[in-house]
Amino acid sequence: MNTKPVDLREIDQKAANIYEAVIVAAKRSRQINDQNKLEYNEQVGHLETGPEDDFDERANPDLVKISLEFEKRDKPHQKSLKELLSGELEYRYKEDQK
Repeated sequence: MNTKPVDLREIDQKAANIYEAVIVAAKRSRQINDQNKLEYNEQVGHLETGPEDDFDERANPDLVKISLEFEKRDKPHQKSLKELLSGELEYRYKEDQK
């Protein structure tokens, strides 16, 4: 996996301050991760699993294929930072509740 440093000044321009931008990206990252989990479980749920045997080392080829597909995707934190920096990510403040 290639890593690319992100200029903090670039992130800081997208929010009132750097801490706010990090929180926004982290929350979006969690949303993306939850979506990925649901999608993965939906795809894996349709696969038929054989009897669970501790000594059986054979892997289900369909499960391996799905797992590799998910591994190739951008990680949630990378995707959320890209969305923030490209302006695709919108956020708002919660209203004061009294």
